[in-house]
Amino acid sequence: MKWKRTEAQNAARQFRLRGWCVLGVIGLAAGAIVGRAVDLQFIKQRFLVEQGAERYTRPVKMTAHRGAIVDRFHEPLAVSTPVDTVFANARELAAVPDQFARLAKELSRDREWLTRRVTSDLDSQFLVLAKQLQPDEAARIKALNIPGVYLQREYRRFYPTGEVTGHLLGFTGADDQGQEGLELGYEQKLAGQDGLKRVIQDRFGRMVENVDILRAPRPGEELAVSIDLRIQYLAYRELKSAIREFQARAGSVIVMDVRTGEVLAMVNQPSFNPNDRTQFDVARYRNRAVTDIFEPGSSIKPFIIATALSSGKFNVKSVIDTNPGFIKVASKVIEDPHNLGLADLAMILAKSSNVGMAHIALALDKSAIWGTLNSLGFGQVSPSGFPGESAGLLTNYSHWRELSVATLAYGYGISVTPLQLAQAYSTIAALGVRRPVSFRRLDTAPAGARVLDPQVCRDVIHLIEHVVTADGTAPLARIPGYRVAGKTGTAFKSTAGGYSTDKYMAVFAGLVPASAPRLVAVVVIDEPTGGVHHGGDVAAPVFSAVLGGALRLLAIPPDDLTNVASATLVQAVAPRWTARP
Repeated sequence: MKWKRTEAQNAARQFRLRGWCVLGVIGLAAGAIVGRAVDLQFIKQRFLVEQGAERYTRPVKMTAHRGAIVDRFHEPLAVSTPVDTVFANARELAAVPDQFARLAKELSRDREWLTRRVTSDLDSQFLVLAKQLQPDEAARIKALNIPGVYLQREYRRFYPTGEVTGHLLGFTGADDQGQEGLELGYEQKLAGQDGLKRVIQDRFGRMVENVDILRAPRPGEELAVSIDLRIQYLAYRELKSAIREFQARAGSVIVMDVRTGEVLAMVNQPSFNPNDRTQFDVARYRNRAVTDIFEPGSSIKPFIIATALSSGKFNVKSVIDTNPGFIKVASKVIEDPHNLGLADLAMILAKSSNVGMAHIALALDKSAIWGTLNSLGFGQVSPSGFPGESAGLLTNYSHWRELSVATLAYGYGISVTPLQLAQAYSTIAALGVRRPVSFRRLDTAPAGARVLDPQVCRDVIHLIEHVVTADGTAPLARIPGYRVAGKTGTAFKSTAGGYSTDKYMAVFAGLVPASAPRLVAVVVIDEPTGGVHHGGDVAAPVFSAVLGGALRLLAIPPDDLTNVASATLVQAVAPRWTARP
């Protein structure tokens, strides 16, 4: 009996022990579950949520609209138009080979090309099939409703004025970022900032729903430039006509507003169309007016005369003895086509006497000449901000020898850009106030810095008016109804080892109306041929046509009606109405 009681107690004890073991196991399991739950719900919650979201949500870029470029009167010069890129999930598209023929037809491709394109990269989820399609073309592809084919909205830059403003505006790259010209110079202003949004996608990468906007896109700002498109067209037409007529290698025209320093027109030949990427060749798209340097020839002479007048050693009535028609400086003989004998400053400029200019320059302090040229902006990059602008070449006077001074007086030994030359003439026209060059429209004129005495500038303007008279080198620069002041330049082009004897740079730079200057223009024709190469014959007529039209467009009143035919005057004042019967 006692044995049975002991056996029963042992059985009960074992039962309780097994119970506690089972309970312990259950407790441990429950603890593990609770611990795992705490780990998942609290400790790793953020990580797991992010990982889960990554499997069905994606951040998608929201392309910012690039700012437009407009002329000073808000005429569009560069705008961004919507285009679409066609891309595919390669594996998904490969599953429907029966659709290849339809898709290839809309892409203007053959079926074999599409097959190779898709099967060569089956792991790609963004296989580009076509870029920058017009919205109507993209709509036709979307209407096919082919699995695995998607569209992505982008923007393409379009230039309504084509090659008329090509060099000025430049162009953007495939990523819509500025590459040349004002597009590059004002990239930060024009580009804006792309946005970012979160979307829900299915397992094939198709967008199901917009979740939220992480960062709103900031569109680029509009850029109002200084260009007057009417004058730009006029300059483009006249320069292109001159290049064709004289079979020249290249050319440039710049028109500036004297009061503000704004560039109203800037054109080059040969030109290029920024809408056509096949024309993107450096020789065509570089802006010669700001990047190319040349020796200006006699167009530099008014600034040497300004130095002479400022020195007090000369005045407007000073007479220079140019006999016997040549002068020997060091080992070089400088000569004029004809012996002018005793000539005043007006005649020296009108006849473009190198001998007379050499005498004047040699009588001046070298530092004074350098100071004038430096203060006018030669040898410096202007503050215009135009990409790739050249500083030209103006060596310090400490390196000048007697021959250097003599040849500098008629434009050799100094290299300038057309833009620098235009700014220097604008400073003379502004009566000695040098204003920064601006490619942006200005509402008020900048103060500028005075670099020359006003009376000296008035005297220089009066002297170079003689250049466009019948006895001067540029009668073809005259504009009926207006007093014109300017200077020709004809320079031999430098070559390896010296100067060419048959290649020239023909230049005319001037201002109108001479009584109260408003406009300045510089015309440069590179290597005119056909037996005509002087600035007065090649560049001056372009100046006359461009500024003659610009004066009428801007309604600038005439200041000299003595050189207008009476019939023209009668026609100009004739009433535009007729009496009723």
